[in-house]
Amino acid sequence: MPPSSHTRLLVDGRAAAPLEMATTHRARSRGLLGRDGIDGALLLPGARQVHTFRMRFAIDVAHVARDGTVLAVTTMPPGRLGAWRPRSRAVIEATAGAFVTWGLAPGARVEWSD
Repeated sequence: MPPSSHTRLLVDGRAAAPLEMATTHRARSRGLLGRDGIDGALLLPGARQVHTFRMRFAIDVAHVARDGTVLAVTTMPPGRLGAWRPRSRAVIEATAGAFVTWGLAPGARVEWSD
Protein backbone atom coordinates (compact mmCIF):
# COMPACT_ATOMS: atom_id res chain seq x y z
CA MET A 1 0.00 0.00 0.00
CA PRO A 2 1.78 3.18 -1.08
CA PRO A 3 1.51 6.17 1.22
CA SER A 4 -0.69 9.07 0.23
CA SER A 5 1.54 11.86 -0.97
CA HIS A 6 -0.08 14.15 1.60
CA THR A 7 -0.58 11.92 4.67
CA ARG A 8 1.93 12.77 7.41
CA LEU A 9 2.50 11.52 10.92
CA LEU A 10 2.63 14.42 13.38
CA VAL A 11 4.40 13.98 16.73
CA ASP A 12 3.60 16.69 19.27
CA GLY A 13 2.41 18.89 16.40
CA ARG A 14 5.58 18.46 14.29
CA ALA A 15 5.61 16.67 10.93
CA ALA A 16 7.65 13.51 11.52
CA ALA A 17 7.22 11.13 8.57
CA PRO A 18 5.08 9.94 5.66
CA LEU A 19 2.27 7.72 6.94
CA GLU A 20 0.60 4.72 5.35
CA MET A 21 -2.79 3.80 6.76
CA ALA A 22 -3.88 0.15 6.84
CA THR A 23 -7.63 0.76 6.72
CA THR A 24 -8.87 -2.64 5.49
CA HIS A 25 -8.78 -5.95 7.34
CA ARG A 26 -6.47 -7.36 4.68
CA ALA A 27 -4.05 -4.42 4.90
CA ARG A 28 -3.98 -4.65 8.72
CA SER A 29 -3.36 -8.40 8.58
CA ARG A 30 -0.51 -8.00 6.12
CA GLY A 31 1.10 -5.04 7.87
CA LEU A 32 4.78 -4.94 6.94
CA LEU A 33 5.07 -8.61 5.99
CA GLY A 34 7.00 -9.22 2.80
CA ARG A 35 8.81 -5.88 2.92
CA ASP A 36 12.47 -5.11 3.44
CA GLY A 37 11.73 -1.79 5.14
CA ILE A 38 9.40 1.18 5.13
CA ASP A 39 9.89 4.84 4.28
CA GLY A 40 7.96 6.47 7.09
CA ALA A 41 5.39 4.67 9.25
CA LEU A 42 2.37 2.39 9.05
CA LEU A 43 -0.79 3.03 11.10
CA LEU A 44 -2.88 0.01 12.15
CA PRO A 45 -6.21 1.39 13.42
CA GLY A 46 -7.90 -0.74 16.08
CA ALA A 47 -4.77 -2.77 16.88
CA ARG A 48 -3.96 -3.70 20.46
CA GLN A 49 -1.21 -6.22 19.74
CA VAL A 50 1.21 -6.95 16.90
CA HIS A 51 3.73 -9.64 15.99
CA THR A 52 6.87 -9.80 13.89
CA PHE A 53 6.66 -13.43 12.78
CA ARG A 54 8.02 -13.80 9.22
CA MET A 55 9.23 -10.17 9.28
CA ARG A 56 12.51 -9.33 7.55
CA PHE A 57 13.57 -6.45 9.80
CA ALA A 58 13.19 -5.11 13.34
CA ILE A 59 10.49 -2.50 13.94
CA ASP A 60 9.58 0.21 16.40
CA VAL A 61 6.02 -0.18 17.71
CA ALA A 62 3.92 2.51 19.41
CA HIS A 63 0.57 1.80 21.03
CA VAL A 64 -1.73 4.82 20.82
CA ALA A 65 -4.76 5.66 22.99
CA ARG A 66 -8.03 6.99 21.59
CA ASP A 67 -6.97 10.60 22.29
CA GLY A 68 -3.66 10.20 20.39
CA THR A 69 -1.42 9.78 23.44
CA VAL A 70 1.37 7.25 22.97
CA LEU A 71 0.93 4.63 25.70
CA ALA A 72 4.01 2.49 25.10
CA VAL A 73 6.91 2.19 22.67
CA THR A 74 9.06 -0.86 22.03
CA THR A 75 11.48 -2.20 19.44
CA MET A 76 10.67 -5.71 18.25
CA PRO A 77 13.07 -7.99 16.38
CA PRO A 78 11.65 -10.52 13.90
CA GLY A 79 9.91 -13.55 15.37
CA ARG A 80 8.28 -11.95 18.42
CA LEU A 81 4.76 -11.52 19.79
CA GLY A 82 4.17 -8.07 21.26
CA ALA A 83 2.39 -7.26 24.50
CA TRP A 84 -1.40 -6.90 24.54
CA ARG A 85 -2.31 -3.29 25.37
CA PRO A 86 -6.03 -3.10 26.28
CA ARG A 87 -6.15 0.74 26.15
CA SER A 88 -4.53 0.84 22.71
CA ARG A 89 -6.77 1.96 19.85
CA ALA A 90 -4.07 2.01 17.15
CA VAL A 91 -0.50 0.91 16.56
CA ILE A 92 2.16 2.76 14.62
CA GLU A 93 5.02 0.72 13.12
CA ALA A 94 8.29 1.95 11.62
CA THR A 95 11.82 0.72 10.96
CA ALA A 96 13.70 0.21 14.24
CA GLY A 97 15.34 3.43 15.38
CA ALA A 98 12.95 5.77 13.59
CA PHE A 99 10.99 6.75 16.70
CA VAL A 100 14.08 8.14 18.43
CA THR A 101 14.71 10.36 15.41
CA TRP A 102 11.10 11.56 15.39
CA GLY A 103 10.84 12.11 19.17
CA LEU A 104 8.04 9.55 19.41
CA ALA A 105 8.01 8.29 23.02
CA PRO A 106 5.45 7.42 25.71
CA GLY A 107 3.37 10.48 26.54
CA ALA A 108 3.85 12.10 23.11
CA ARG A 109 0.73 13.09 21.18
CA VAL A 110 0.36 11.82 17.63
CA GLU A 111 -2.04 12.67 14.85
CA TRP A 112 -2.07 12.52 11.08
CA SER A 113 -2.88 15.13 8.52
CA ASP A 114 -3.47 15.37 4.79
